[in-house]
Amino acid sequence: MERNFTLVILFAALIAVLGMVPPIALGFGVPISAQSLGVMLAGAVLGSWRGAAAVLVVQGVVALGLPILAGGRGGLGVFTSPTGGFLIGWLPAAFVTGLVVERLRGLSVVWAAGIGSVIGGIVVLYAFGTLGLMAVLDKGPLEALLLSVAFVPGDIVKAVLAGWIAQIVARYRPGALLSRA
Repeated sequence: MERNFTLVILFAALIAVLGMVPPIALGFGVPISAQSLGVMLAGAVLGSWRGAAAVLVVQGVVALGLPILAGGRGGLGVFTSPTGGFLIGWLPAAFVTGLVVERLRGLSVVWAAGIGSVIGGIVVLYAFGTLGLMAVLDKGPLEALLLSVAFVPGDIVKAVLAGWIAQIVARYRPGALLSRA
């Protein structure tokens, strides 16, 4: 129990620290940031429930106003900004990423984590992000989806990195790969 709590907090801290990587600003209010890599890793390494718990900790800290999101943002207002759909989508993204890794036990960790990161960290996350863009920017589904497409190349790189890092964890700290425990 204590170990699980520690790892959840550690991954919440990782997501927060990745917010310090300078974001790349886009014209419609959603920056390209490294934090979605942390969300993918939380699910891939910790599994569905613990990965989602790590994201929930981050979301709670953000809601309290701590400026830990990319660009030094925080507070309740970010949940209703153009980034709000993506921020809300982090929780199901981490959960689905972890669930896919847990279910693909027949595949090597690198492939399971990579596939899980694409399904959870890109497909699920973009669904929430696109809905958020539609609501906040008053865009149609196709227009909001096209805005989200700007993130695809970077997120594919993040999914590959998540798979690779999960494989390293599996090799050198197999007990820490809770998604396969």
